[in-house]
Amino acid sequence: MKFDFFNERTPPLIGVDISSASVKMVELSEGPKGGYRIESYAIAPLAKDAVVDGNIAGLEQVGDAVKRAWKLMNTREKRVALALPAAAVISKKVLMQKGLREEDMELQVEAEANQYIPFSLDEVNIDFQVLGDSPTSPDEVEVIIAASRKEKIQDREAAAEAAGLKVVIMDVETYATEAAYRLAANQLPNAGRDQTVMIIDIGAVMMHINVLHNNQSVYIREQSFGGAQLTSEIQRRFGLSSDEAEIAKRKGGLPESYENEVLQPFMQSLALEVARALQFFTSSTQFNRVDHIMLAGGCASIPGIDAAVAERTQVNTIIANPFINMTLSSKIKQQLLNADAPSLMIACGLAMRRFDE
Repeated sequence: MKFDFFNERTPPLIGVDISSASVKMVELSEGPKGGYRIESYAIAPLAKDAVVDGNIAGLEQVGDAVKRAWKLMNTREKRVALALPAAAVISKKVLMQKGLREEDMELQVEAEANQYIPFSLDEVNIDFQVLGDSPTSPDEVEVIIAASRKEKIQDREAAAEAAGLKVVIMDVETYATEAAYRLAANQLPNAGRDQTVMIIDIGAVMMHINVLHNNQSVYIREQSFGGAQLTSEIQRRFGLSSDEAEIAKRKGGLPESYENEVLQPFMQSLALEVARALQFFTSSTQFNRVDHIMLAGGCASIPGIDAAVAERTQVNTIIANPFINMTLSSKIKQQLLNADAPSLMIACGLAMRRFDE
C-alpha cells in the first residue's frame, strides 16, 4: 500500500530520469567541505515512441536504454531513485491534528484519499509526509498526500529491474526539479529569496512550467512544445532519418543554411512560447511579474537561447545549472557537464534524495 515518494535518508543511490527522448542518470556524493560532489552522469538516447506522454510504451527499449546509461556511469551502485511525471500523481495538502501516531495518520490518509482518488484504493500506491505546522491553526499540521496508479509505478520499476537495478525511491518529477532548483538558485541574486522565478523545462515534446515565489512552488503548468519540433524540421529540410537528425542536432555537421533557416526560427518560436507562458501566468494569478526565467531541459543547451528568451520576454533569463558549486570527480569534463547540466535537473534532484533528512 505504502510507497516511498518521501523516503528517509538513504545510502548511495543513482538518480534516474526516464524522459520521452532519453534516460539520464546522476550520482552524487558528499563533497570535501560539505556540499555535493558529482561522481558521474550519463545520457542514453531512447527510441522514438518508447515513452509516450510520460507512459512507458516500449518496456524493452526503455530497459535497454537504462542498461546502456548505467554501463556509461561506470559505477557499482545499483540502488536507484526514479520519478513519475506530475500528471501520473494526484497530490493534495490536508490538515491533521498534531501529535497523531503513524498508524492513525495512515488511517486518516486512506479516508482522505478515498474522497479524491477516482480509482479503488487497491489500484493505487499512497504515501504522505508531514510538511510542518499549519499556518492557520496551532493544533494542526499540514500533510501532503501523493497517490499514483500501481501500473504507472510498476512500469518504471520493471524498466529499472530489466537493467539489473533496484528501485528504492519513487519520487515525482516536479519535486525532483524543485530539489535541483535549490542548488541552481545559487546562480540568482540572493539565491532566489523574495523573488519570483519561472523554471521552464523544455523536453522533447512538452514544456513544463513551474513558478516558485520565495523558493516555494506557486504554479505548475504544461504546454505542448519541445525539441522534437526542431528534429522533425531537420529531417524534413535535409532528408534525414529521425535518428540521424537527432545526432546532427547534437553533434553538428549540418549544411550552412541550418543556422538561419531552421535553428533561428525554432529559437524564435521557443521564445514566443515562453512569452505566452509568462503572460498566462501573470494574467491568471495574483503575481503580476516574474523576476527571473530559468531554462532547463535539452533545448536549454542551444547556444544563445537565453538571450533570445530574454529579448522576447524582457525578463532576466539564465540556463539552469544545479552543479554550479559542486566539486567534480576526475572522470567528469567541466565543459561537457555545463552543456548537459540543464537537461539533468530531474536526475540531479533524484540523486539528492540520498541526503534527505
